[in-house]
Amino acid sequence: MGESDSFIQSRVPWSSEPILKEMAGEVGVDVDSFIEGIKNDKIDGEIAEDLGVSENLIYHLRDRL
Repeated sequence: MGESDSFIQSRVPWSSEPILKEMAGEVGVDVDSFIEGIKNDKIDGEIAEDLGVSENLIYHLRDRL
């Protein structure tokens, strides 16, 4: 390979980042209840109150969607 050859990155249908279910489980959040809150158009504060966690945590989990 010469200097002009470029590295072609493999395009796989998955990511090396943790999935939402794993991340939620690590912090004690029931992922199904979290998703249900989002489906019901609840704001982060409402979901956090329902799940007994901080609003900031819900914000970061939502950001991973």
